[in-house]
Amino acid sequence: MAMEVNGNYRDYKNDYWERLQEEKDKTRAVGKDQEADKKAEAVQAPIDEYISSEQSGSRPSGLYRMGQDENGNPKVLYDDPKKVDSAEKVTANTDKVDREIEKLKKQKQQLEQQIREASGDEEKIKDLEKKLSQVERELSQKDNDTYRRQHTVFY
Repeated sequence: MAMEVNGNYRDYKNDYWERLQEEKDKTRAVGKDQEADKKAEAVQAPIDEYISSEQSGSRPSGLYRMGQDENGNPKVLYDDPKKVDSAEKVTANTDKVDREIEKLKKQKQQLEQQIREASGDEEKIKDLEKKLSQVERELSQKDNDTYRRQHTVFY
């Protein structure tokens, strides 16, 4: 397959090159001293240059690299920067909070049962009801998603 390019690259308008030339002219016109001449000389057009990874001494910045597949054949590999390594996996554990809530629920059931059994003793009933209301308040504070999230253990 042959490809032919018609025209010359100089035919295309390059605004950046024109702005660069204008900037050089302005710095020369504004000041005739040596500093203005140095600034005009220092403004140069950017030049693209290929630097191999061996010369730069660093790993290529691209996401693709050459590697080998399981049979030893050359293969292009993709390094995904968003990929999370297995060492960075986090496990959340709410077992401690769940046990604490279950303990409070059992305590509430026991107090309710003790109140039913102590039908004759008014002092004992008041004392048990006071304990029951305290357990219910604590249970209402702890038995919700916000408390679970705040007290989750991460590994």
